[in-house]
Parts: sequence; structure tokens; C-alpha cells
Amino acid sequence: MTDSSLRDVHQSVLLEESVAMLQVVPGGVYMDGTFGLGGHTKEILRQSSPDGKVVAFDWDGEAIRLGLENIGNHRNRLTIIHRNFREIEVGLQAAGYPVVDGILIDIGLSSLQLDSDGRGFSFRKDEALDMRMDRRRPLTAARVIAETPEKELADLFYYYGDEKQARRIAAHVVKTRSRQRIETTGQLAEVVSAAVPKRFHPPKIHVATKVFQALRIAVNEELGNLGAILDKAASHLRAGGRLCVISFHSLEDRIVKRSLNGNPELQVVTRKPIVPGDVEIQRNPRARSARLRVAERTV
Repeated sequence: MTDSSLRDVHQSVLLEESVAMLQVVPGGVYMDGTFGLGGHTKEILRQSSPDGKVVAFDWDGEAIRLGLENIGNHRNRLTIIHRNFREIEVGLQAAGYPVVDGILIDIGLSSLQLDSDGRGFSFRKDEALDMRMDRRRPLTAARVIAETPEKELADLFYYYGDEKQARRIAAHVVKTRSRQRIETTGQLAEVVSAAVPKRFHPPKIHVATKVFQALRIAVNEELGNLGAILDKAASHLRAGGRLCVISFHSLEDRIVKRSLNGNPELQVVTRKPIVPGDVEIQRNPRARSARLRVAERTV
């Protein structure tokens, strides 16, 4: 898929709702923890005009390159930090804003990662089994599949992917890799499909969907990164500043809910998560599992 078509396909999830809950005002300074293709950042910059600023984090260099093309004439009010959001202290200090008026974190995978050739996030194309959001990192999904012991693989599929057939799939992966290396998305999808009896194939999604999700989480240490930013974010917010977190599956949402409720520096704003409406889901089916939770710093 070309750069321009990737930008056209990508739609920022819960855009209006998240920016509204962030309570953006002119002159404010905000952190976007997941720059992606720049959708949330651009709207925050627009609403904080003429002198508001955004410090945007992303560890995907390709996302930064494409996202900057979307920002337009707001570029002079944007600072890009090529790091994961868990490195919030270093990034905000480097930008000159150790404390900000609001923080937005979108934990989801963008259309860039899903649809770009050669990234290995999807089984819809047969390509190298990579899944790294930051290509500077050494660990790939192929290495996880090749080197992880069977029991650990089963645990990974079960806990990160909620895959009920985890043991069966892990056993078949180990058996297959003893004969040949599993190096492509197509190979892995076939292994998973062969491991699970047809009667257990889900009706609405590909049988390998949860395994791919689990691998992506493991390769990118996503839950560790999420826990780190949730532990640190409040200390980088001014009193009255808001932390908005968009997650996309139940495991992430539970972590976010527990962290926000358990932080004495924060007051939860959303007792129940904000979810996309029917119109957004029809326009962007990938938004259907999104959950937005918000808390405000009180001290």
C-alpha cells in the first residue's frame, strides 16, 4: 500500500471524544503518547491554537515520517520524540516541558502497521514474521516462535491473546519448527489453522487472530510499556490536567481501569469507558473494540 493510501485509510479512533475529554485550551501544552499518523495530534494543535503545543511520542520511525506530512501549518508547535511513551521523563525533559496540561495515550495498532508491506503484523499477506513497532529493536516474532519453549508459548498465547486452544497451538508450533523454520506470517497462520480442529474455529475472525495479537504484545512488550506510562503519567500532569487512555482489548482495559482507580493523585472521570458510536464503527470497523478511560490530577 502506498504512503498516500495509508494516510487515507487510517482514521483516528474516538477522535472527537478523546480530545474533548482532554479539555484542550489555547496556549496549553499536551502530550500525545502515540503520534501514529498524526490524527489526534493535529486536532489537539488545532484546538489549542494559536500558541498551544504538543509533544508527540512514537517509536515507529515510519509512522513519524508519514504523520508529519499530515500536520500542515501546525508543525512549528509540535515536538516529536522518537521514543516509546514509557520514556516520558526523558522525552518531556528533552522537549522542555517536564509538566503538561494533558496526556493522551492510544494503545492501538494503526492502519500503518496493519497494512504496510513488510511489517508482519497481519496474516492477510505472506511476509516476514516481524511485528516490531520499533525496527531498532532486535526481537522479532519469528525469533519468539523459534526460541520460546512450548509451555511459555502456550502461556503467551493464553494470557496475551485469550486463546483457549493455546496448548494445542503451542505443541503444533514446536512440532512444526523441529522440521522447518516458521519465518512468515502465512506459515504461522497455516500452523495455527492446522493445530485447531475445525469445530473450534471462530465464526467471525481468522483462527490465528489471537495468536498474532499475543505475539505482537510480546515482541513489543506492550503491557510493560502500558504499566510504565500509567505509573509515571500523573507526576507529569499539572493539577487539573487529564490523562486519557484508549485501549483495544479487555486485558489492556483492565490494567488501565485498575491503575486509574488505584492512583491517589488521580480522580477518575469516566466511571464506565467511553466507546465508539454506531456511525464511527460503520465508518471504521477497527474502532469497535476501543475503550476510552479518563482521569484528572487532583493534587
